[in-house]
Amino acid sequence: MLYHLLYPLAETFGGFNVVRYITFRTAAATLTALFISFLMGPWLIRKLSELRVGQPIRAIGPDHQAKAGTPTMGGLLILLSLIVSVLLWAQLDNRFVWIVLGLTTGYGVLGFLDDYKKVTQQNSDGISARTKLFWQTLLAFGVALAIYTSPAFDQELAVPFFKNFTPKIGWLYVPLATFIIVAFSNGVNLTDGLDGLAIGPVMIAAGTFIGLSYAAGHIQIADYLSIKYVPGAGQLAIFCGALVGGGLGFLWFNASPADLFMGDVGALALGGALGTISVLIRQEILLAVIGGIFVAEAASVVIQVVWFKFTGRRVFLMAPIHHHFEKLGWAEQKIVVRFWIVSIILALVALSSLKLR
Repeated sequence: MLYHLLYPLAETFGGFNVVRYITFRTAAATLTALFISFLMGPWLIRKLSELRVGQPIRAIGPDHQAKAGTPTMGGLLILLSLIVSVLLWAQLDNRFVWIVLGLTTGYGVLGFLDDYKKVTQQNSDGISARTKLFWQTLLAFGVALAIYTSPAFDQELAVPFFKNFTPKIGWLYVPLATFIIVAFSNGVNLTDGLDGLAIGPVMIAAGTFIGLSYAAGHIQIADYLSIKYVPGAGQLAIFCGALVGGGLGFLWFNASPADLFMGDVGALALGGALGTISVLIRQEILLAVIGGIFVAEAASVVIQVVWFKFTGRRVFLMAPIHHHFEKLGWAEQKIVVRFWIVSIILALVALSSLKLR
């Protein structure tokens, strides 16, 4: 919105010319989202406490009963700051911006309904897994189909570390993109089990995608790095910047001991947003490296369930894998910080792959 209002004024006052730069608007969106989070956080915590929107704690697993009653649905803070910042600073005639905003909002609504049911029924079940998966898949399928039917769609799939290996997958791209979005939405949701655990890797991934989105939307940089040039993808850097800013503001209240939990309203939406950005800029496979923490969390659950079904025994003391480390006696803060460190390493590996081809 501000881009469309201020840029035309550059002819009258040259200082407004700065808003034409994606780098400036990305920084502005980051700071705007951070400011909104700091401003609205205390009010939201107070309001959720008054409404008794407390987090139900599962009876099984590590003892987290001391956290029972901590306000949940804190993802609303991230989504509010994110959406407002993007609408203020992004170029609103860019279809990519609306695609990722639509998917993020849709998943946010689904997560809100899940959280609401948990709170009102005072248990950790929420919406049934089948119902949740159906709506996640339907929304992700719409995004995948919109990308596939775009006139500029390139059927070649980029594979990290291999410059000349770009298989054409045709219509199979639609189920692949759908799976990636749904899988990462659930991966972030499974990771959201300790104070600050999920938001750290989310911000690291979003920060990585700032650079990747900008590069994908810049023809010279894309050519130099041998990545796919996606016209208009640079605007997604503004979305990623707003996500980092909103995440930082949320972390201020979510740091241990947390005053506010993310809830499904945030976890489902943020995971879906990361998945959507990866398919929009055509770095679908690289997302598995950048978001390796989420892949490991989701994989640990799948491995645990399948192995127990066939053998009656468990691979991990408890899944998702962060609970396994809790069972081993690791302190909560140690798990969180070490997962962040691993996320940073994975982001660096992913960025290194751009020239190791």
